[in-house]
Amino acid sequence: MFISDELRKTNIAEYLLYMWQTEDLLRAYGCSLTRIRREYISQFDCTEEQKDELADRYGSLISMMNGEGCRESGHLQINRAVEQELDDLNARLLADDGQTLYRAQYYRILPYIVELRHKGKPNGNGSRSPAESMAQGETEIGTCLNALYGTMLLRLQHKDINPETQHAIKEITTFIGMLADKYKEMKNDK
Repeated sequence: MFISDELRKTNIAEYLLYMWQTEDLLRAYGCSLTRIRREYISQFDCTEEQKDELADRYGSLISMMNGEGCRESGHLQINRAVEQELDDLNARLLADDGQTLYRAQYYRILPYIVELRHKGKPNGNGSRSPAESMAQGETEIGTCLNALYGTMLLRLQHKDINPETQHAIKEITTFIGMLADKYKEMKNDK
């Protein structure tokens, strides 16, 4: 089974971050399935059938990226839909008086969301004001996910992360983990 399939069942937030990483991986290879097969998939210790299956999956994603105009940047509609589901669930949970722990964690991270929007995206994609972030459709959940993804990229590049940012990311991670757990509960109840 693919990692993405397992993550989609177990932790929707990790799934979404994994899919964003996959989009960036495909971009790094110029969305060329030939290069991806030769330079990336060939390194895996798995059967030829599994490699073909992975190439098919990547080929489908590349086709979607081309068709949706996100070959250079942005996210696939399937990934934006997951983010929207999480945002909708967040709104329902915040409106539910029985979700006191969830709401408390949300209000704990809200100042970080405001600060992140003020500074711009942490992954270096440029600076935007909070109003511009909202006007461009970035939700609070999107801001949190972008912060986690940007931090992951910084760690992969072995860049320092200051203690204040580490603390904010820890709090955001806790909040997004709670949201992912609530999402899993919701899906299991259906």
